[in-house]
Amino acid sequence: MAIINLTKGAFDRAVNRNGITLVDWWASWCGPCRTFAPTFEAASKKHPEITFAKIDTEAEQELAAEAHIQSIPTLMAFRDGVLVFSQPGALPPSALEELIGAVEALDMADVRRQLAEDQQGGQQQGGQQQGGQQQGATG
Repeated sequence: MAIINLTKGAFDRAVNRNGITLVDWWASWCGPCRTFAPTFEAASKKHPEITFAKIDTEAEQELAAEAHIQSIPTLMAFRDGVLVFSQPGALPPSALEELIGAVEALDMADVRRQLAEDQQGGQQQGGQQQGGQQQGATG
């Protein structure tokens, strides 16, 4: 499958579907982003069953702010509508393949159970949710 360029209007639809969606947050002026691009593209050809998407943080500044993107490149992995990984930095090909394998191997019933427990625990602590991004249900 070809890499798709996501905009704010298409983001929710792309990440809230069944299956795996990998999102590369990037900018044209970012050297590490340009270094990671061929790795991301090669993985998209190797895994046509996965949706590979890119978001230009310069063109989609509001979306990047909503996603709390502070460093680029940032790679996010969604599985069945759940954010299961979010980390800045350009991954080498072997690490990207390892991540894909880990996301594919996730027991999503267990992930959802853990998320529900975390939300319930946050509500019991005076109703305050902990801020920040989930750094990875993958391990």
